Amino acid sequence: MPDKNIASTTHEEEKRPLRSEQRFLLGPQTRGFELKMACRVFVEFIRGFRALHFIGPCVTVFGSARFKEDSSQYQLARSVGGFLAKAGFTVMTGGGPGIMEAANRGAKEEGGISVGCNIILPHEQAPNPYLDRVVSFRYFFVRKVMLVKYSYAFIVLPGGFGTFDEVFETLTLIQTAKIEHFPIVLVGVEFWKPLVDFLQNTLVVQGTISAEDMKLIHVTDSPAAAVEYVRYTAMRRFGLTYGNKIKRRWYLGE
Repeated sequence: MPDKNIASTTHEEEKRPLRSEQRFLLGPQTRGFELKMACRVFVEFIRGFRALHFIGPCVTVFGSARFKEDSSQYQLARSVGGFLAKAGFTVMTGGGPGIMEAANRGAKEEGGISVGCNIILPHEQAPNPYLDRVVSFRYFFVRKVMLVKYSYAFIVLPGGFGTFDEVFETLTLIQTAKIEHFPIVLVGVEFWKPLVDFLQNTLVVQGTISAEDMKLIHVTDSPAAAVEYVRYTAMRRFGLTYGNKIKRRWYLGE
């Protein structure tokens, strides 16, 4: 016999109005609705560009929102943020709690610049209190573009679905030459070992990725070593500099 509570919940969900992004991904909609969505996405991109145009050079830190302040992972991310700030980088995160908060906090404690690209969720994700600048986005894909567009490197700490989505999308962009071969560092050898083993022993063996693709990632337990690898790779290999070469234009309101 069906569970009445489950049936009731399903009925309530059916009555709940769809959010615009849910409706958009349900297949073809009215032309007016899809034009309106395209305009919303365009405006969100422009708002992100204007807010983040002068913040570089950035390193993006990915990781779970679920780690608390007393966890070792939080303290690890806090240390990463501090080392990045001392190396002269702006620390960019998803702007939320957990690993994101810790990395932003570490940067602020060392006098660095701390930036967050927050995502608006049904269960509100509030920006953490350690941000010099925060931009909130409705659409995950716009947010991910911003997290990649302004960064010279990516440091990834333990996380869940969102973190894996971000790191694999970034790896795909590098593998397919959509972006430069910017460094990707996985921090936490024990956490990442099963994944690295799977990539090496299954994907490489099956031929779905090449052995050369394994060079796209660097794994370490040391925040200092992670940042030094980023600094060496981003600054020397690509000839990138700390200088802000883009001039503000007063007539654009910058």
